[in-house]
Amino acid sequence: MAVPPLSPELLTQVRHLELTTRELVRDLVAGDFASVFRGRGVEFTEVREYLPGDDVRTIDWNVTARLGTPYIKRFIEERQLTLFLLVDVSASGAFGSVERTRREVLGEIAAVLALAAARQRDRIGAAFYSDQVEWFSPPRSGRGQAMQVVTQALGLAAEGRGTDLMRALDVLEPILRHRALVVVLSDFQDPGQWRGLDRLAARHDVVALQVTDPRERELPRVGLATLWDPESDDWVVVDTDDPMIRERYREARADLEQAFATRCLERRIDLLKLDTDRPYAHALAAFFGRRELRRA
Repeated sequence: MAVPPLSPELLTQVRHLELTTRELVRDLVAGDFASVFRGRGVEFTEVREYLPGDDVRTIDWNVTARLGTPYIKRFIEERQLTLFLLVDVSASGAFGSVERTRREVLGEIAAVLALAAARQRDRIGAAFYSDQVEWFSPPRSGRGQAMQVVTQALGLAAEGRGTDLMRALDVLEPILRHRALVVVLSDFQDPGQWRGLDRLAARHDVVALQVTDPRERELPRVGLATLWDPESDDWVVVDTDDPMIRERYREARADLEQAFATRCLERRIDLLKLDTDRPYAHALAAFFGRRELRRA
């Protein structure tokens, strides 16, 4: 999809991001991010006749039976990582109780990962989704591709309000024919998204990067409060002075987060939780460092 010309304001924002995150990008490329599964994947290339000394485990029994002569499958090692970013740009991302909204944090992290992949000369693809696919680009190499992703991450104005990861996957899965590192960036408040993660994990190495806000975990005591769901446009009045209401809310939120963490663990999906009110650079670099140590 084509990217419109950058406005002066957005161009300034992109340049500022490159300058302020340069050290983080360098840290990610230094080994932790770049070697998540580099050189460990293989891609089918051809079949050829079996020769003495070939590994018998590579025999293609279907071709062998059909032709009556032993044939083996040949593979090439994949040296280039494919990073695909799935970024939730639904209306709930506009929430933020401190300095920045969740959408701003998610977009910035997506941009940083794209810049790190480009510096390592890996393929980068991305899709920004709400209840529809707002923008996507198939995996490609090069700084130009990374800058397209960065521009959309920082400046995309979504048309949809809801969240539908499954619908997005119906559109995107034909693009992701080979195994990739898929990073899904969202608040994951909608359990409907969890099935989408299950679907991705069956074929790809999946990271769930969850960004939350402190006000989402606990209601402040401010008397009668009118709460609005930006995705459904529903309104409800809550008495936050009532300790039982605050406790039920806190418990329900904790249960939701625990259920999501448990599901990720069961599906072997790596989960990184970040907050809108805290710097993310150290946590992001440390997370990919732990992934690499676990795979060493």
